[in-house]
Amino acid sequence: MPYFTSPAAAGLPGLPPRALPCRHNARRPQLPASINLSFARRPAAPAPEPRLLTDLLLLAADRAPDAPALTAAAETLPYGTLAAQVRQAAAGLVRLGVRKGDRVAVWLDKRVETVVLCFAAAQAGAVFVPINPLLKPAQVLHILRDCAATALLTQPERAALLDALWADAPALRWLLLTAAGAALSNASAAASASAPAPVAWGDLLQHDDTPGHRVIDADVAAILYTSGSTGAPKGVVLSHRNLVAGGCSVAGYLDNRADDSLLAVLPLSFDAGFSQLTTAFHAGARVVLLNHLVPRDVLLALERERITGLTAVPPLYMQLAALDWPATIAQHLRYFATTGGRMPRETLQAVRQRVPQSRPFLMYGLTEAFRSTYLPPEEVDRRPDSIGRAIPNADVLVLREDGSECAVDEPGELVHRGALVALGYWGDAEKTAERYRPLPAAALAGSGGASLQLPEIVVFSGDTVRRDAEGYLYFIGRRDEMIKTSGYRVSPNEVEAIAQTTGLVGECAAFGVDDAALGQSIQLVATAPDGTDVLDAAALLAACRLQMPAYMVPAGVTAMAAPLPRNPNGKIDRRQLAARHESSGANGS
Repeated sequence: MPYFTSPAAAGLPGLPPRALPCRHNARRPQLPASINLSFARRPAAPAPEPRLLTDLLLLAADRAPDAPALTAAAETLPYGTLAAQVRQAAAGLVRLGVRKGDRVAVWLDKRVETVVLCFAAAQAGAVFVPINPLLKPAQVLHILRDCAATALLTQPERAALLDALWADAPALRWLLLTAAGAALSNASAAASASAPAPVAWGDLLQHDDTPGHRVIDADVAAILYTSGSTGAPKGVVLSHRNLVAGGCSVAGYLDNRADDSLLAVLPLSFDAGFSQLTTAFHAGARVVLLNHLVPRDVLLALERERITGLTAVPPLYMQLAALDWPATIAQHLRYFATTGGRMPRETLQAVRQRVPQSRPFLMYGLTEAFRSTYLPPEEVDRRPDSIGRAIPNADVLVLREDGSECAVDEPGELVHRGALVALGYWGDAEKTAERYRPLPAAALAGSGGASLQLPEIVVFSGDTVRRDAEGYLYFIGRRDEMIKTSGYRVSPNEVEAIAQTTGLVGECAAFGVDDAALGQSIQLVATAPDGTDVLDAAALLAACRLQMPAYMVPAGVTAMAAPLPRNPNGKIDRRQLAARHESSGANGS
Protein backbone atom coordinates (compact mmCIF):
# COMPACT_ATOMS: atom_id res chain seq x y z
CA MET A 1 0.00 0.00 0.00
CA PRO A 2 1.42 3.46 -0.85
CA TYR A 3 2.32 5.95 1.85
CA PHE A 4 2.56 9.72 1.87
CA THR A 5 5.22 11.97 3.31
CA SER A 6 3.51 15.35 2.96
CA PRO A 7 0.27 16.98 1.79
CA ALA A 8 2.10 18.15 -1.33
CA ALA A 9 3.23 14.64 -2.10
CA ALA A 10 -0.33 13.42 -1.71
CA GLY A 11 -1.49 15.73 -4.49
CA LEU A 12 -3.92 17.65 -2.30
CA PRO A 13 -5.86 20.53 -3.88
CA GLY A 14 -3.91 23.73 -4.08
CA LEU A 15 -0.53 21.98 -3.78
CA PRO A 16 1.50 20.75 -6.76
CA PRO A 17 1.97 16.98 -6.93
CA ARG A 18 5.44 15.71 -6.10
CA ALA A 19 6.87 12.31 -6.87
CA LEU A 20 7.40 10.13 -3.80
CA PRO A 21 10.67 8.29 -3.24
CA CYS A 22 8.73 5.03 -3.15
CA ARG A 23 8.91 1.99 -5.39
CA HIS A 24 5.12 1.87 -5.44
CA ASN A 25 4.81 5.44 -6.71
CA ALA A 26 4.16 4.57 -10.35
CA ARG A 27 1.06 2.54 -9.55
CA ARG A 28 -0.34 4.79 -6.80
CA PRO A 29 -4.16 4.72 -7.02
CA GLN A 30 -6.33 7.84 -6.95
CA LEU A 31 -8.00 8.32 -3.58
CA PRO A 32 -11.79 8.64 -3.48
CA ALA A 33 -12.99 12.16 -2.71
CA SER A 34 -14.93 10.80 0.26
CA ILE A 35 -11.74 10.01 2.20
CA ASN A 36 -11.05 12.60 4.89
CA LEU A 37 -7.52 13.92 4.61
CA SER A 38 -7.85 16.52 7.34
CA PHE A 39 -5.07 14.75 9.22
CA ALA A 40 -2.71 16.06 6.58
CA ARG A 41 -3.42 19.63 7.70
CA ARG A 42 -3.15 18.83 11.41
CA PRO A 43 -1.69 21.84 13.28
CA ALA A 44 1.76 21.61 14.78
CA ALA A 45 2.02 20.09 18.24
CA PRO A 46 1.82 22.66 21.05
CA ALA A 47 5.08 23.84 22.55
CA PRO A 48 6.25 21.62 25.43
CA GLU A 49 5.42 22.84 28.91
CA PRO A 50 8.27 23.25 31.43
CA ARG A 51 8.26 20.65 34.19
CA LEU A 52 11.76 20.88 35.61
CA LEU A 53 13.56 24.08 36.58
CA THR A 54 16.07 23.84 33.75
CA ASP A 55 13.25 23.44 31.22
CA LEU A 56 12.56 27.15 31.67
CA LEU A 57 16.01 27.92 30.29
CA LEU A 58 16.47 25.08 27.82
CA LEU A 59 13.09 25.53 26.14
CA ALA A 60 13.78 29.25 25.72
CA ALA A 61 17.16 28.36 24.19
CA ASP A 62 15.47 25.99 21.74
CA ARG A 63 13.00 28.71 20.70
CA ALA A 64 15.51 31.55 20.29
CA PRO A 65 19.16 30.56 20.88
CA ASP A 66 20.48 33.97 19.83
CA ALA A 67 18.15 36.03 22.02
CA PRO A 68 19.84 37.78 24.97
CA ALA A 69 19.33 35.89 28.23
CA LEU A 70 21.66 37.25 30.90
CA THR A 71 23.64 40.46 31.33
CA ALA A 72 26.29 40.79 34.03
CA ALA A 73 28.64 43.77 34.07
CA ALA A 74 29.62 44.26 30.42
CA GLU A 75 28.85 40.69 29.33
CA THR A 76 25.60 39.51 27.76
CA LEU A 77 25.03 35.81 27.12
CA PRO A 78 22.48 34.63 24.56
CA TYR A 79 20.17 31.80 25.53
CA GLY A 80 22.09 29.24 23.48
CA THR A 81 25.39 30.05 25.18
CA LEU A 82 23.89 30.15 28.67
CA ALA A 83 22.16 26.81 28.11
CA ALA A 84 25.42 25.28 26.85
CA GLN A 85 27.28 26.45 29.96
CA VAL A 86 24.57 25.00 32.19
CA ARG A 87 24.83 21.64 30.42
CA GLN A 88 28.63 21.68 30.66
CA ALA A 89 28.61 22.59 34.36
CA ALA A 90 25.99 19.90 35.06
CA ALA A 91 28.14 17.33 33.32
CA GLY A 92 31.16 18.58 35.27
CA LEU A 93 29.35 18.13 38.57
CA VAL A 94 28.36 14.56 37.69
CA ARG A 95 31.90 13.73 36.53
CA LEU A 96 33.23 15.26 39.74
CA GLY A 97 31.16 12.80 41.77
CA VAL A 98 28.14 14.87 42.82
CA ARG A 99 25.28 12.47 43.50
CA LYS A 100 21.54 12.88 43.15
CA GLY A 101 20.24 15.02 45.99
CA ASP A 102 23.67 16.34 47.02
CA ARG A 103 23.59 19.96 48.12
CA VAL A 104 25.66 22.39 46.05
CA ALA A 105 26.03 25.82 47.67
CA VAL A 106 26.83 29.16 46.04
CA TRP A 107 28.28 32.09 48.03
CA LEU A 108 28.78 34.78 45.41
CA ASP A 109 27.33 38.06 44.39
CA LYS A 110 25.09 38.19 41.31
CA ARG A 111 27.17 37.04 38.35
CA VAL A 112 27.05 34.56 35.47
CA GLU A 113 28.65 31.73 37.47
CA THR A 114 26.03 32.09 40.20
CA VAL A 115 23.17 31.57 37.75
CA VAL A 116 24.91 28.81 35.81
CA LEU A 117 25.71 26.72 38.88
CA CYS A 118 22.20 26.99 40.33
CA PHE A 119 20.64 25.70 37.12
CA ALA A 120 23.46 23.20 36.52
CA ALA A 121 23.02 21.65 39.95
CA ALA A 122 19.30 21.21 39.25
CA GLN A 123 20.09 19.79 35.80
CA ALA A 124 22.49 17.28 37.34
CA GLY A 125 19.89 16.11 39.86
CA ALA A 126 21.53 17.88 42.80
CA VAL A 127 20.09 20.62 45.05
CA PHE A 128 21.37 24.18 44.81
CA VAL A 129 21.69 26.34 47.93
CA PRO A 130 22.21 30.06 47.17
CA ILE A 131 23.75 31.85 50.16
CA ASN A 132 23.20 35.56 50.63
CA PRO A 133 26.55 37.25 49.81
CA LEU A 134 26.01 39.64 52.74
CA LEU A 135 26.26 36.86 55.33
CA LYS A 136 29.32 36.57 57.54
CA PRO A 137 31.54 33.45 57.59
CA ALA A 138 29.97 32.00 60.74
CA GLN A 139 26.51 32.23 59.19
CA VAL A 140 27.75 30.72 55.94
CA LEU A 141 29.29 27.88 57.93
CA HIS A 142 25.96 27.25 59.67
CA ILE A 143 24.23 26.83 56.31
CA LEU A 144 26.97 24.59 54.88
CA ARG A 145 26.85 22.41 57.97
CA ASP A 146 23.07 22.40 58.29
CA CYS A 147 22.43 21.15 54.75
CA ALA A 148 25.63 19.05 54.63
CA ALA A 149 26.70 20.71 51.39
CA THR A 150 29.20 18.66 49.38
CA ALA A 151 30.33 21.51 47.12
CA LEU A 152 30.65 25.27 47.42
CA LEU A 153 31.17 27.79 44.63
CA THR A 154 32.73 31.07 45.74
CA GLN A 155 35.51 33.56 45.06
CA PRO A 156 39.00 33.02 46.43
CA GLU A 157 38.70 36.11 48.64
CA ARG A 158 35.55 34.69 50.24
CA ALA A 159 37.07 31.22 50.50
CA ALA A 160 39.99 32.66 52.46
CA LEU A 161 37.52 33.89 55.11
CA LEU A 162 36.48 30.28 55.70
CA ASP A 163 40.00 28.82 56.01
CA ALA A 164 39.79 28.30 59.75
CA LEU A 165 36.30 26.82 59.56
CA TRP A 166 36.63 23.95 57.09
CA ALA A 167 36.85 21.35 59.84
CA ASP A 168 33.34 22.31 60.95
CA ALA A 169 31.88 21.43 57.53
CA PRO A 170 33.03 17.80 57.15
CA ALA A 171 30.59 16.98 54.32
CA LEU A 172 32.17 19.58 52.03
CA ARG A 173 34.31 17.78 49.45
CA TRP A 174 34.83 20.30 46.66
CA LEU A 175 35.59 24.02 46.67
CA LEU A 176 34.62 25.42 43.26
CA LEU A 177 36.33 28.71 42.59
CA THR A 178 35.87 31.39 39.98
CA ALA A 179 38.62 31.27 37.36
CA ALA A 180 40.61 34.15 38.82
CA GLY A 181 41.03 32.36 42.12
CA ALA A 182 42.42 28.97 41.14
CA ALA A 183 46.03 29.70 42.11
CA LEU A 184 45.15 31.38 45.40
CA SER A 185 42.76 28.60 46.31
CA ASN A 186 45.46 25.95 45.92
CA ALA A 187 47.69 27.78 48.37
CA SER A 188 44.77 28.32 50.71
CA ALA A 189 43.74 24.67 50.58
CA ALA A 190 47.28 23.50 51.19
CA ALA A 191 47.30 25.47 54.42
CA SER A 192 44.54 23.36 55.89
CA ALA A 193 44.34 19.58 55.84
CA SER A 194 40.58 19.76 56.33
CA ALA A 195 39.95 22.09 53.38
CA PRO A 196 37.89 20.70 50.48
CA ALA A 197 39.57 19.96 47.17
CA PRO A 198 39.78 23.10 44.99
CA VAL A 199 38.31 22.97 41.48
CA ALA A 200 38.66 25.86 39.03
CA TRP A 201 35.41 27.00 37.44
CA GLY A 202 36.91 26.72 33.97
CA ASP A 203 37.80 23.07 34.58
CA LEU A 204 34.20 22.31 35.52
CA LEU A 205 33.06 23.48 32.08
CA GLN A 206 35.45 21.22 30.17
CA HIS A 207 33.25 18.14 30.33
CA ASP A 208 30.99 16.65 27.69
CA ASP A 209 27.24 16.08 28.07
CA THR A 210 27.55 13.45 30.76
CA PRO A 211 23.91 12.69 31.61
CA GLY A 212 22.63 13.84 34.96
CA HIS A 213 20.66 11.77 37.41
CA ARG A 214 16.99 11.10 36.66
CA VAL A 215 14.78 13.87 38.06
CA ILE A 216 11.03 14.38 38.25
CA ASP A 217 9.13 17.53 39.16
CA ALA A 218 8.50 16.37 42.72
CA ASP A 219 12.25 16.11 43.45
CA VAL A 220 14.03 18.72 45.54
CA ALA A 221 15.65 21.46 43.46
CA ALA A 222 16.67 24.13 45.96
CA ILE A 223 16.99 25.11 49.60
CA LEU A 224 16.49 28.81 50.36
CA TYR A 225 17.61 29.83 53.84
CA THR A 226 15.59 32.31 55.84
CA SER A 227 15.94 33.34 59.48
CA GLY A 228 13.68 31.36 61.78
CA SER A 229 12.09 31.95 65.15
CA THR A 230 14.61 29.56 66.72
CA GLY A 231 17.42 31.98 65.92
CA ALA A 232 19.48 30.19 63.29
CA PRO A 233 18.56 30.44 59.58
CA LYS A 234 16.35 27.57 58.43
CA GLY A 235 16.24 26.11 54.96
CA VAL A 236 12.99 26.07 53.00
CA VAL A 237 13.00 23.06 50.67
CA LEU A 238 11.62 23.75 47.17
CA SER A 239 10.86 21.23 44.46
CA HIS A 240 11.19 21.68 40.71
CA ARG A 241 7.41 21.91 40.63
CA ASN A 242 7.39 24.75 43.19
CA LEU A 243 9.90 26.81 41.23
CA VAL A 244 8.36 26.21 37.81
CA ALA A 245 4.80 26.84 39.00
CA GLY A 246 5.93 30.05 40.67
CA GLY A 247 7.81 31.28 37.62
CA CYS A 248 4.93 30.55 35.25
CA SER A 249 2.37 32.13 37.58
CA VAL A 250 4.30 35.36 38.18
CA ALA A 251 5.27 35.71 34.51
CA GLY A 252 1.59 35.34 33.68
CA TYR A 253 0.20 38.16 35.81
CA LEU A 254 3.18 40.43 35.13
CA ASP A 255 2.65 39.74 31.42
CA ASN A 256 6.36 39.09 30.92
CA ARG A 257 7.33 38.76 27.28
CA ALA A 258 10.38 37.97 25.18
CA ASP A 259 11.29 41.64 24.64
CA ASP A 260 11.41 42.38 28.38
CA SER A 261 14.58 43.27 30.25
CA LEU A 262 14.26 42.62 34.00
CA LEU A 263 16.63 44.19 36.53
CA ALA A 264 17.67 41.76 39.28
CA VAL A 265 18.49 43.92 42.32
CA LEU A 266 17.40 41.49 45.06
CA PRO A 267 19.73 38.71 46.26
CA LEU A 268 19.21 35.46 44.35
CA SER A 269 18.97 33.75 47.75
CA PHE A 270 15.56 35.47 48.16
CA ASP A 271 12.52 33.80 46.66
CA ALA A 272 11.60 37.08 44.95
CA GLY A 273 15.19 37.52 43.77
CA PHE A 274 15.42 34.07 42.21
CA SER A 275 11.96 34.60 40.74
CA GLN A 276 13.47 37.20 38.39
CA LEU A 277 15.30 34.34 36.69
CA THR A 278 12.37 31.92 36.51
CA THR A 279 9.90 34.50 35.20
CA ALA A 280 12.32 35.89 32.62
CA PHE A 281 13.43 32.50 31.33
CA HIS A 282 9.83 31.31 31.07
CA ALA A 283 9.09 34.28 28.82
CA GLY A 284 12.41 34.21 26.95
CA ALA A 285 13.28 37.65 28.34
CA ARG A 286 16.62 39.11 29.46
CA VAL A 287 17.78 39.39 33.08
CA VAL A 288 20.27 42.11 34.04
CA LEU A 289 22.21 41.25 37.21
CA LEU A 290 23.05 44.26 39.37
CA ASN A 291 25.23 44.44 42.48
CA HIS A 292 24.54 48.04 43.44
CA LEU A 293 26.47 50.04 46.01
CA VAL A 294 24.19 53.08 46.17
CA PRO A 295 20.59 53.64 45.02
CA ARG A 296 21.71 55.80 42.11
CA ASP A 297 23.37 52.71 40.61
CA VAL A 298 19.87 51.29 40.19
CA LEU A 299 18.64 54.35 38.30
CA LEU A 300 21.70 54.30 36.06
CA ALA A 301 21.09 50.63 35.27
CA LEU A 302 17.40 51.25 34.57
CA GLU A 303 18.41 53.90 32.04
CA ARG A 304 21.46 52.18 30.53
CA GLU A 305 19.86 48.76 30.04
CA ARG A 306 16.42 50.08 29.06
CA ILE A 307 14.81 48.00 31.81
CA THR A 308 11.12 47.16 31.38
CA GLY A 309 10.48 45.45 34.74
CA LEU A 310 11.79 46.17 38.25
CA THR A 311 11.05 44.26 41.48
CA ALA A 312 12.45 45.60 44.76
CA VAL A 313 11.71 45.98 48.46
CA PRO A 314 10.05 49.12 49.90
CA PRO A 315 13.23 50.51 51.59
CA LEU A 316 14.97 50.66 48.21
CA TYR A 317 11.97 52.36 46.62
CA MET A 318 12.06 54.91 49.46
CA GLN A 319 15.66 55.71 48.60
CA LEU A 320 14.94 55.85 44.87
CA ALA A 321 11.95 58.12 45.41
CA ALA A 322 14.26 60.71 46.97
CA LEU A 323 16.38 60.94 43.80
CA ASP A 324 15.93 62.62 40.44
CA TRP A 325 15.14 60.02 37.78
CA PRO A 326 16.43 60.27 34.20
CA ALA A 327 13.41 61.11 32.03
CA THR A 328 14.11 58.26 29.61
CA ILE A 329 13.31 55.60 32.25
CA ALA A 330 9.60 56.41 31.96
CA GLN A 331 9.75 55.61 28.24
CA HIS A 332 10.54 51.91 28.74
CA LEU A 333 9.83 50.85 32.37
CA ARG A 334 6.62 48.91 31.79
CA TYR A 335 6.04 47.89 35.41
CA PHE A 336 7.53 48.06 38.88
CA ALA A 337 6.73 45.58 41.64
CA THR A 338 7.28 45.60 45.37
CA THR A 339 7.74 42.69 47.77
CA GLY A 340 9.13 42.10 51.25
CA GLY A 341 6.81 44.43 53.15
CA ARG A 342 4.25 47.19 52.82
CA MET A 343 5.00 50.04 50.45
CA PRO A 344 4.19 53.38 52.14
CA ARG A 345 1.58 55.36 50.23
CA GLU A 346 3.87 58.37 49.97
CA THR A 347 6.62 56.28 48.40
CA LEU A 348 4.23 54.56 46.02
CA GLN A 349 2.88 57.91 44.89
CA ALA A 350 6.36 59.39 44.47
CA VAL A 351 7.51 56.48 42.27
CA ARG A 352 4.34 56.64 40.19
CA GLN A 353 4.89 60.35 39.58
CA ARG A 354 8.34 59.60 38.18
CA VAL A 355 7.14 56.78 35.89
CA PRO A 356 3.43 57.52 35.31
CA GLN A 357 3.10 55.00 32.47
CA SER A 358 4.48 52.10 34.53
CA ARG A 359 2.07 49.62 36.07
CA PRO A 360 2.55 49.09 39.84
CA PHE A 361 2.26 45.57 41.26
CA LEU A 362 2.09 45.26 45.05
CA MET A 363 3.07 41.72 46.05
CA TYR A 364 3.27 39.56 49.15
CA GLY A 365 5.23 36.35 49.33
CA LEU A 366 6.24 33.50 51.60
CA THR A 367 9.50 31.71 51.08
CA GLU A 368 7.56 28.70 52.39
CA ALA A 369 5.29 28.97 49.33
CA PHE A 370 7.61 30.93 47.00
CA ARG A 371 4.93 33.52 46.03
CA SER A 372 1.42 34.11 47.38
CA THR A 373 -0.55 37.24 46.46
CA TYR A 374 -0.49 40.34 44.29
CA LEU A 375 -2.63 43.44 43.88
CA PRO A 376 -3.53 44.15 40.24
CA PRO A 377 -2.45 47.63 39.10
CA GLU A 378 -6.03 48.69 38.39
CA GLU A 379 -6.84 48.20 42.10
CA VAL A 380 -3.93 50.19 43.52
CA ASP A 381 -5.77 53.53 43.70
CA ARG A 382 -8.81 51.93 45.32
CA ARG A 383 -6.98 49.84 47.94
CA PRO A 384 -3.27 50.76 48.19
CA ASP A 385 -2.95 49.04 51.58
CA SER A 386 -4.08 45.64 50.26
CA ILE A 387 -1.77 42.71 49.52
CA GLY A 388 -4.24 41.63 46.86
CA ARG A 389 -5.51 38.19 46.01
CA ALA A 390 -3.90 34.82 45.43
CA ILE A 391 -1.63 34.58 42.41
CA PRO A 392 -2.75 32.27 39.57
CA ASN A 393 -2.60 28.54 40.40
CA ALA A 394 -2.65 29.22 44.15
CA ASP A 395 -5.32 29.56 46.81
CA VAL A 396 -5.09 31.67 49.96
CA LEU A 397 -7.41 31.06 52.91
CA VAL A 398 -8.01 33.07 56.08
CA LEU A 399 -8.63 30.62 58.92
CA ARG A 400 -9.58 30.71 62.57
CA GLU A 401 -7.79 28.66 65.22
CA ASP A 402 -10.32 25.83 64.71
CA GLY A 403 -9.57 25.67 60.99
CA SER A 404 -12.81 27.24 59.80
CA GLU A 405 -12.83 30.18 57.39
CA CYS A 406 -13.06 33.67 58.81
CA ALA A 407 -15.95 35.97 58.05
CA VAL A 408 -15.49 39.18 56.06
CA ASP A 409 -13.01 41.51 57.82
CA GLU A 410 -12.43 38.98 60.60
CA PRO A 411 -8.70 38.60 61.37
CA GLY A 412 -7.25 35.14 60.88
CA GLU A 413 -4.13 33.32 59.78
CA LEU A 414 -3.15 33.37 56.13
CA VAL A 415 -2.93 29.79 54.85
CA HIS A 416 -1.52 29.04 51.39
CA ARG A 417 -2.45 25.94 49.37
CA GLY A 418 -1.54 24.71 45.91
CA ALA A 419 1.41 23.85 43.69
CA LEU A 420 3.72 26.42 45.27
CA VAL A 421 3.59 25.00 48.81
CA ALA A 422 7.18 24.02 49.60
CA LEU A 423 8.31 20.68 51.02
CA GLY A 424 9.10 21.91 54.54
CA TYR A 425 12.21 22.94 56.43
CA TRP A 426 15.44 21.09 55.82
CA GLY A 427 16.32 18.75 58.68
CA ASP A 428 13.72 20.25 61.04
CA ALA A 429 10.72 17.97 61.47
CA GLU A 430 9.40 19.94 64.43
CA LYS A 431 9.29 23.29 62.66
CA THR A 432 7.94 21.66 59.52
CA ALA A 433 5.08 20.13 61.50
CA GLU A 434 4.26 23.55 62.95
CA ARG A 435 3.95 25.32 59.61
CA TYR A 436 3.12 22.55 57.11
CA ARG A 437 -0.05 20.80 58.20
CA PRO A 438 -3.03 19.03 56.65
CA LEU A 439 -5.74 21.37 55.45
CA PRO A 440 -8.33 21.38 58.26
CA ALA A 441 -11.57 19.53 57.55
CA ALA A 442 -13.50 22.68 58.52
CA ALA A 443 -11.88 24.54 55.61
CA LEU A 444 -13.09 21.84 53.20
CA ALA A 445 -16.76 22.24 54.07
CA GLY A 446 -18.88 22.10 50.92
CA SER A 447 -15.88 21.58 48.60
CA GLY A 448 -16.06 17.82 48.31
CA GLY A 449 -12.47 17.62 49.53
CA ALA A 450 -13.50 16.00 52.80
CA SER A 451 -13.82 12.68 50.97
CA LEU A 452 -10.14 12.62 50.03
CA GLN A 453 -8.23 9.72 51.53
CA LEU A 454 -4.84 11.45 51.58
CA PRO A 455 -4.50 14.81 53.36
CA GLU A 456 -3.64 17.97 51.47
CA ILE A 457 -0.64 19.71 53.03
CA VAL A 458 -0.84 23.50 53.25
CA VAL A 459 1.44 26.12 54.79
CA PHE A 460 0.31 28.19 57.75
CA SER A 461 2.07 31.52 57.27
CA GLY A 462 2.10 32.83 60.85
CA ASP A 463 0.76 36.13 59.43
CA THR A 464 -2.56 37.61 60.52
CA VAL A 465 -4.66 39.07 57.70
CA ARG A 466 -8.26 39.97 56.96
CA ARG A 467 -10.29 39.62 53.77
CA ASP A 468 -12.76 42.30 52.66
CA ALA A 469 -16.15 41.75 51.04
CA GLU A 470 -14.60 41.74 47.56
CA GLY A 471 -12.01 39.13 48.47
CA TYR A 472 -8.97 41.40 48.84
CA LEU A 473 -6.51 40.68 51.65
CA TYR A 474 -4.95 43.10 54.14
CA PHE A 475 -1.89 42.36 56.26
CA ILE A 476 -2.35 42.97 60.00
CA GLY A 477 0.78 41.56 61.65
CA ARG A 478 2.95 38.56 62.38
CA ARG A 479 1.89 35.93 64.82
CA ASP A 480 5.46 35.30 65.87
CA GLU A 481 8.19 37.77 66.80
CA MET A 482 10.12 37.93 63.56
CA ILE A 483 11.49 41.34 62.64
CA LYS A 484 11.03 42.46 59.03
CA THR A 485 13.62 45.09 58.19
CA SER A 486 14.80 46.33 54.78
CA GLY A 487 12.99 43.42 53.18
CA TYR A 488 14.78 40.85 55.38
CA ARG A 489 13.21 38.59 57.96
CA VAL A 490 15.48 38.70 61.00
CA SER A 491 15.17 36.47 64.03
CA PRO A 492 15.54 38.31 67.35
CA ASN A 493 17.12 35.14 68.73
CA GLU A 494 19.92 35.35 66.16
CA VAL A 495 20.63 39.00 67.00
CA GLU A 496 20.70 38.16 70.70
CA ALA A 497 22.94 35.13 70.20
CA ILE A 498 25.55 37.15 68.33
CA ALA A 499 25.39 39.97 70.88
CA GLN A 500 26.01 37.42 73.63
CA THR A 501 29.16 36.13 71.90
CA THR A 502 30.77 39.58 72.17
CA GLY A 503 31.03 39.26 75.95
CA LEU A 504 29.86 42.85 76.24
CA VAL A 505 26.36 42.12 77.56
CA GLY A 506 24.78 40.18 80.38
CA GLU A 507 21.19 39.60 79.27
CA CYS A 508 19.76 41.03 76.08
CA ALA A 509 16.59 41.06 74.00
CA ALA A 510 16.02 42.21 70.43
CA PHE A 511 12.74 43.36 68.91
CA GLY A 512 11.46 45.43 66.02
CA VAL A 513 9.79 48.80 66.13
CA ASP A 514 7.95 50.54 63.29
CA ASP A 515 10.24 52.57 61.06
CA ALA A 516 9.14 54.64 58.06
CA ALA A 517 12.25 53.84 56.02
CA LEU A 518 13.02 50.24 57.03
CA GLY A 519 9.61 48.79 57.80
CA GLN A 520 10.97 47.91 61.23
CA SER A 521 14.20 48.88 62.92
CA ILE A 522 15.99 46.50 65.27
CA GLN A 523 16.34 47.60 68.87
CA LEU A 524 18.42 45.81 71.48
CA VAL A 525 17.86 46.07 75.22
CA ALA A 526 20.79 44.78 77.26
CA THR A 527 22.21 44.63 80.74
CA ALA A 528 25.83 45.22 81.63
CA PRO A 529 28.07 42.15 81.52
CA ASP A 530 28.39 40.17 84.70
CA GLY A 531 30.75 41.76 87.21
CA THR A 532 30.40 45.27 85.76
CA ASP A 533 28.03 48.16 86.20
CA VAL A 534 28.29 49.86 82.79
CA LEU A 535 27.12 48.76 79.35
CA ASP A 536 29.42 50.06 76.60
CA ALA A 537 26.82 50.49 73.83
CA ALA A 538 29.31 51.91 71.31
CA ALA A 539 31.67 48.96 71.70
CA LEU A 540 28.76 46.54 71.48
CA LEU A 541 27.53 48.05 68.20
CA ALA A 542 31.06 48.02 66.79
CA ALA A 543 31.36 44.31 67.64
CA CYS A 544 27.97 43.61 66.07
CA ARG A 545 29.04 45.29 62.82
CA LEU A 546 31.97 42.88 62.60
CA GLN A 547 29.83 39.79 63.08
CA MET A 548 26.50 40.69 61.47
CA PRO A 549 25.38 41.71 57.98
CA ALA A 550 24.44 45.39 57.90
CA TYR A 551 20.69 44.79 57.86
CA MET A 552 20.92 42.83 61.15
CA VAL A 553 22.91 45.39 63.18
CA PRO A 554 20.68 47.02 65.83
CA ALA A 555 19.67 50.59 65.13
CA GLY A 556 19.88 51.32 68.84
CA VAL A 557 20.99 49.82 72.16
CA THR A 558 19.22 50.62 75.43
CA ALA A 559 20.80 49.77 78.79
CA MET A 560 18.62 48.29 81.54
CA ALA A 561 19.29 46.98 85.00
CA ALA A 562 19.27 43.23 85.43
CA PRO A 563 17.23 41.14 85.35
CA LEU A 564 15.16 41.75 82.22
CA PRO A 565 11.41 41.10 82.59
CA ARG A 566 10.18 37.53 82.09
CA ASN A 567 6.91 36.09 80.87
CA PRO A 568 5.08 33.27 82.73
CA ASN A 569 7.22 30.69 80.95
CA GLY A 570 10.39 32.21 82.35
CA LYS A 571 11.51 33.63 79.01
CA ILE A 572 12.54 37.24 78.47
CA ASP A 573 9.38 39.15 77.57
CA ARG A 574 10.21 40.94 74.32
CA ARG A 575 6.69 42.27 73.91
CA GLN A 576 6.82 44.02 77.26
CA LEU A 577 10.21 45.51 76.41
CA ALA A 578 8.92 46.68 73.01
CA ALA A 579 5.91 48.30 74.72
CA ARG A 580 8.19 50.06 77.22
CA HIS A 581 10.39 51.26 74.38
CA GLU A 582 7.42 52.67 72.51
CA SER A 583 5.92 54.40 75.54
CA SER A 584 9.23 55.95 76.56
CA GLY A 585 10.14 57.06 73.04
CA ALA A 586 13.64 55.67 73.57
CA ASN A 587 15.95 55.80 70.57
CA GLY A 588 18.82 53.80 72.02
CA SER A 589 22.49 54.65 71.73
